[in-house]
Amino acid sequence: MDTYAFSDQAVADVFSSYPESAALKLLALRHLLLQTADSVVGLDNVTETLKWGEPSYLCPTGSTVRMDWKPKSPEHYALYFHCQTTLVETFRELYRDELEFDGKRAILFHLKAQLPTTAVAHCIELALSYHHRKRLPLLGAFQEV
Repeated sequence: MDTYAFSDQAVADVFSSYPESAALKLLALRHLLLQTADSVVGLDNVTETLKWGEPSYLCPTGSTVRMDWKPKSPEHYALYFHCQTTLVETFRELYRDELEFDGKRAILFHLKAQLPTTAVAHCIELALSYHHRKRLPLLGAFQEV
């Protein structure tokens, strides 16, 4: 399914450590993130690494995006954002009826639910281009920057 090879063996090892149901969902989320970055002009040079033991994606134009599954919440997996940005606040304004949030830091997904790819791809795009958007209303969600 995934055409994006891991560039960091430590990241690959984390994905292989997840239970199969979580790993499949997180691999799909990883694919969506990398595919979104590839499709948006200016989102070059996405680096895949570990931060706090979690797969993390950095781009010079944006804010770090992390993803993880945790045993203490086995029915969920999440996409994490820097809590001192306006990212999750903006996502909540845009997608309050489509996405579930954890405070100011994450979008939560249920393992048994389908990934809402259109909304999540838009959130990823806004996060990875955050430095160009942070002063725009709703992060310039409906305009090119």
